[in-house]
Amino acid sequence: MIVLVVGASGATGQHVVNQLLSQGVEVRAIIRSLDSLPDNPKLHKIKASVHDLTSSEMATHTKDCSAVVSCLGHNLTFKGLFGKPRLLVTDTLQCICNAILSNKNEGAVKVILMNTTGNCNLDIPEKPPLSQRIVIGILRILLPPHADNEKAANYLRTKIGKNNKAIEWVAVRPDALVNEDEVTDYNIHTSPIRNAIFDSGATSRINVGNFMAELILSESLWQKWKGQMPVIYNNA
Repeated sequence: MIVLVVGASGATGQHVVNQLLSQGVEVRAIIRSLDSLPDNPKLHKIKASVHDLTSSEMATHTKDCSAVVSCLGHNLTFKGLFGKPRLLVTDTLQCICNAILSNKNEGAVKVILMNTTGNCNLDIPEKPPLSQRIVIGILRILLPPHADNEKAANYLRTKIGKNNKAIEWVAVRPDALVNEDEVTDYNIHTSPIRNAIFDSGATSRINVGNFMAELILSESLWQKWKGQMPVIYNNA
């Protein structure tokens, strides 16, 4: 099994890589600096800026992959929040999916997108508290990264859909991300059970990485959540 991870050097992406490697999975990681991840015989590091890759280049990197994980996010700097590329996550996701479709694999490739509880699953639909909806509406206008997260999930929902024979997907929605050293108990829900703005729940990055790895490795877990946007919280 080969898994491609984009955003692999990020705070959550590193955990995804480590969780997969610990299970003996071969990982391809697209990273800007080869030094951002430690060497491992199962890890193939690809030095590139993911947003600059062409569809044909991405097709090469996704070839023979059973799954692709996107842990991309915008840097929390002025340039990262308001500069280009404003649709980093969405554009890269589209490039990945187009690459997978062009490869014409025999079976469906699993695509896992790291998203956020601030984004609603419109397939259900969800109705968050009014206070959250007001703040999210403001963030949608003022902060490009939030709109990017929404567009990326909506691309999977509306363009790839739930009956695509080449691509199956899950959009994982952590709440307030925190750093922990070890995997702990966590809970998975169909929809948020807390106010994402005013009553958020902690979700450790390593638990997100563990859940994403388990989605890839456990077929029963994948069948349970494919085409959905599960929410993950630490078990308090």
